[in-house]
Amino acid sequence: MAEQIKVLVTGAGGFIGSHLVTYLKNKNYRVRGVDIKYPEFSPTDADEFEILDLRRWDNCLQATRGVNEVYALAADMGGMGFIANHHAQILYNNSLINLHTLEAAKTNGAKRYLYTSSACVYNESLQSAADAKPLREADAYPAQPQDAYGWEKLISEILCMHYRRDYGIETRTVRFHNIFGEKGTWEGGREKVPAAMCRKVAEAKLNGKKEVEIWGDGEQTRSFCHIDDCVEGIYRLMRSDFYEPLNLGQDRMVSINQLAEIIAEIAGIEITKKHIDGPQGVRGRNSDNTKLREVLGWEPQITLEVGLRKTYRWIEDQIKNQSQPDDLKMMVNAL
Repeated sequence: MAEQIKVLVTGAGGFIGSHLVTYLKNKNYRVRGVDIKYPEFSPTDADEFEILDLRRWDNCLQATRGVNEVYALAADMGGMGFIANHHAQILYNNSLINLHTLEAAKTNGAKRYLYTSSACVYNESLQSAADAKPLREADAYPAQPQDAYGWEKLISEILCMHYRRDYGIETRTVRFHNIFGEKGTWEGGREKVPAAMCRKVAEAKLNGKKEVEIWGDGEQTRSFCHIDDCVEGIYRLMRSDFYEPLNLGQDRMVSINQLAEIIAEIAGIEITKKHIDGPQGVRGRNSDNTKLREVLGWEPQITLEVGLRKTYRWIEDQIKNQSQPDDLKMMVNAL
């Protein structure tokens, strides 16, 4: 029997990282997960899990010891409300994490390294209209990301490129476009818009109030990719020979108002949208998947409605469980 390939997933206590650990275990990898916290919504499937702060060099050396491949997902991040109000914190923390993790992976002899970037790297001027044209990978330059989160992602992309050229470590770079799904943050300020909207609609349904708050006029647009497609795309890219940045997302653009209506239909209610002031990010963003199809011979398969149905049901269950008395929760969990 062939020896298991040893891999590291950083950010393994987070949304995408915890799903990726499970995916890799199902592919028969030996997985080490590292994060500053354990997964919040289910036990980890990692063979070993270490609580480490990857802003520290010594912890990065410990995390990357003895692994063949690194999936670098660790980041200080959240939804638009968090990103728009914590520029210094995000730039400082994520720079330390990614500088140290990549150098430690090289020092410890890892052969492959996947860096998870973001659509936030793209030039802000190309995203000023709700009907903005889909973003190609080349549209990151000339560089003009909207915020510190995007600038740090872009610098780390460049760092991976030079580590590949200078040191021979096979780096891969994926640019996520709004990943969503079950077992992710859905309250507290760090949640992304699909989770936040599912929570708001579920609360409206359960409370009988029907009013849902939306930041801005709700005509800002995005495309959204379900977590199952995300981890499949990550794995396919890591196994490929393609080393330039690559989009990973759906290429169907919807407005936030439309997103709210889709979720309300899933919930089986009619809602009243209340538009309020709040961070909105760029006006319009969509993924151009031309290169994704060319490179991987694949693209995301799960429709927005199917992904949202799964996500909404899970979040509604979380809210219902929160509202139960402690003794009833214990009875439900014991079943």
